[in-house]
Amino acid sequence: MRIRHAVNMGLLGQQRDRFHVYTEPRSLAERLELLRAIPGYQGIEVIYPLEFRERDARIGEIRASGWTVAAINLNVKSDPQWRNGSFTSSDKGTRQAAIRDLKISMDLAAELGTDLVTCCTLIDGHNYPFQADYVAQWHRLVEGIREGAQHRADVRIALEYKTKESRKHCTLGDAGRALHLCHQVGLENVGVTFDVGHALIAGECPAAACALIADAGKLFYTHFNDNGTDWDWDMIPGSVHVWDLLETLYYLQRADWSGWFSYDVVTRSGDDLLGVQVTTIRVMHAAEKLLGKIGRERLDTMIERGAPHESVGALWEALL
Repeated sequence: MRIRHAVNMGLLGQQRDRFHVYTEPRSLAERLELLRAIPGYQGIEVIYPLEFRERDARIGEIRASGWTVAAINLNVKSDPQWRNGSFTSSDKGTRQAAIRDLKISMDLAAELGTDLVTCCTLIDGHNYPFQADYVAQWHRLVEGIREGAQHRADVRIALEYKTKESRKHCTLGDAGRALHLCHQVGLENVGVTFDVGHALIAGECPAAACALIADAGKLFYTHFNDNGTDWDWDMIPGSVHVWDLLETLYYLQRADWSGWFSYDVVTRSGDDLLGVQVTTIRVMHAAEKLLGKIGRERLDTMIERGAPHESVGALWEALL
């Protein structure tokens, strides 16, 4: 297993909710420089179109920074044109705009030296009964992703599922639907971004969902964070679900998966952004060490025996 660590560049800028502003706005150049103060990162996840309003200038800044681009994150939710959906919109022109942006993101990814575009279709879904034609929405999503993915075979598309936000019910809501979509699209370059926090709020066991996606050969990218299962709080990994984090890493190691760990971790306690991001990497390294301390053979035996009265005690004793 070969892992590299990346950060979503949007998280190094301004963070706010409905009530407060937590961190100050920073230009892309400032964020690229700030990242040097956070040990352990090797790459960046950059948002299109937000970071590329002045395309040539931003590409120049990214190249000059020396940071490796892990992925282009396609945002099809924030601009006014997406208010009523993107790939699943009932308006053909809006759907075509989403497909166009997907193709642009793929070209941009190749230009910046990565083979990956990640996209979370959060605006596609519904809020009320009898508001949406679920079958029509699904087929539009499949057809739109297929048309976009056929643009070029050398760039992969990693679709990130989420059960809610911005819609009460998102069309691509869980691991099962994400894999079903990959199957129906039928292209090798379409896969899944697995987000630990999204699995939790979908009521999934993160390790089980991640393991099945990897087993299907569709795990293209990962996002690590944590929450209390009620909402996507984007907390430091392992701050709530210690054993879910450890078990997810175990299954990734067992699958010998190689790729990027990217981190969706939001700062909500004042402008201690550096501290939050530094701790995120520290926690991940500590979790890997704990996994090594317990040992693969011992964990394999725990699973084979299936005896929680033995495994739970052994896991806690490993912390001592």
